[in-house]
Amino acid sequence: MVSAASPAALRAQAARLRDWLEADESPAVADVGYSTVTTRSTLEHRGVVVADDRAELAEGLSALAAGLPAANLVEGRAAAGSGVVWVFPGQGSQWVGMALELWDVSPAFAARMSECERELSGLVDWSLREVLADEAALARVDVLQPALFAVMVSLAEAWRAAGVVPDAVVGHSQGEIAAACAAGIISLADGLRLVVARSRAIGAGLSGHGAMASLAVPAEQLDTGAVSVAAVNGPPRRGDLRGRRRRPARRGRLGDPR
Repeated sequence: MVSAASPAALRAQAARLRDWLEADESPAVADVGYSTVTTRSTLEHRGVVVADDRAELAEGLSALAAGLPAANLVEGRAAAGSGVVWVFPGQGSQWVGMALELWDVSPAFAARMSECERELSGLVDWSLREVLADEAALARVDVLQPALFAVMVSLAEAWRAAGVVPDAVVGHSQGEIAAACAAGIISLADGLRLVVARSRAIGAGLSGHGAMASLAVPAEQLDTGAVSVAAVNGPPRRGDLRGRRRRPARRGRLGDPR
């Protein structure tokens, strides 16, 4: 994380950190990240780069220094006195093996996951722990969505156990159900029943009857009548465009009204 008192100073800070990394290859990326978060003053204007290696870190810092967007960069301005908000995502945030290590090392996380598994045992014919390591199982929407719900509400318990209590919660798509559960609006049992029923309805009745794409472009650019914009999720940072089945041949690209 890089922070500064003004946008210009933030870009200068990013450039200095990038140049230092290029000149000294000894620090590990994780050590750099830890140091920037824990040993430096946190100022109003901030940029966060998510990176697994030095190349990704340099790429994100270069974009921040140039004032350009990047897939692994989040830039913003921290409001004074702002609270903690938990954001629960929708489908697509999963990967094979997710949460298994945390299940073994976090008592709070493990307790909630085990509770989810007990509740699910009367609703589904699969094991929560087993499907998290099964790529084929996670490809099924009726498995994936309940598994993601369990991980999300269990992460919430892990944060609470660490002393982090939200001032607000918000969710997108199935994340709305997890957010409602984390806020105490619905019980864990009701949340699981709801997400199981929802995922089965999507898998059985709606699959194959439509298509959707996520695009990193301004909404105005798609306001041509060729597509319908269902939601504007945020700034155009990144996107994942999947081909549509039976797409009319005359429509060569999204946004082309011809």
